[in-house]
Amino acid sequence: MEWEDRGELFKRYDGNPILKAEDWPYPANSVFNPAAVLVNGETLLMVRVEDHRGFSHMTVARSRNGYDDWKIDKHPTFPADPENYPEEEYGIEDPRITYIEEQNAWAVAYAAYSESGPLTGLAMTKDFRTFDRIGATLPPENKDAALFPVRFNGKWAMLHRPVSSISNAKSNIWISFSPDMRYWGDHQVLLYAREGGWWDANKIGLSPQPIRTDEGWLIMYHGVRATTSKISYRLGLALLDIEDPRKVICRSEGWIFGPRELYERTGDVNDVVFPCGWVRDNGEVRLYYGSADTYVSVATAQLSDLLNYMHTSPKY
Repeated sequence: MEWEDRGELFKRYDGNPILKAEDWPYPANSVFNPAAVLVNGETLLMVRVEDHRGFSHMTVARSRNGYDDWKIDKHPTFPADPENYPEEEYGIEDPRITYIEEQNAWAVAYAAYSESGPLTGLAMTKDFRTFDRIGATLPPENKDAALFPVRFNGKWAMLHRPVSSISNAKSNIWISFSPDMRYWGDHQVLLYAREGGWWDANKIGLSPQPIRTDEGWLIMYHGVRATTSKISYRLGLALLDIEDPRKVICRSEGWIFGPRELYERTGDVNDVVFPCGWVRDNGEVRLYYGSADTYVSVATAQLSDLLNYMHTSPKY
């Protein structure tokens, strides 16, 4: 099948960016990379907030329409706890949220930083006010983790992205399984970074949590392309088998969203769109993303359009 360039699939909100450090009820350097879920009819974001030390924590913001009139917690909602969890010494960041119906609770996967580097951490919450930490799930260097909402053959599944210290080694998306969300094994590569001139060559990582559809598990991932002068973060899609998420059905060839606007191209880290959450609402998908590691922005697409696009993508 000859490839057809479809361009970008998500439409940016005209009021972007929707959250800035100036909106925060306490001092912050930047606010970005939010997880997103719908709770009791409200859009809830867990926003990564970087303080003026350079350390990050998470704070919840809520909105009835998901675009404006945000109610932001007056203090950090989920701060780092290095006294009890030393892997969080340098902060916590980039959460992804999955509702676990079996436990009537939300699983928050995040990256914890210390002198050992980043690793994947996990906490559970029923109200986004108190959190029960499971703690570190996989050792460094690893991040970009999210859970599936159901078990597969009695085991929970988690996507994540380990990084090798070997020079020129590719960074791929892996999948692992656990009987209790605490001890993880059965590790295997799910999605390989491509090679050569591709937009997603050498380094990829999961973006938001998986979405269950009638066609399979829809996942979004970021690809990092380096040139001689800069790097750029862009987004692609893949579809996984509904019964066995180790099986990739298809994968987009081109990127479907990338840095274009000034608020995405200029900031603490230039040329970055980095979503950690999306919500599905009456057939629409709202994608919440960090723009240039400085602001929170949102873009929308119809789920049917995303799935139709996947139908034109090559089998994996």
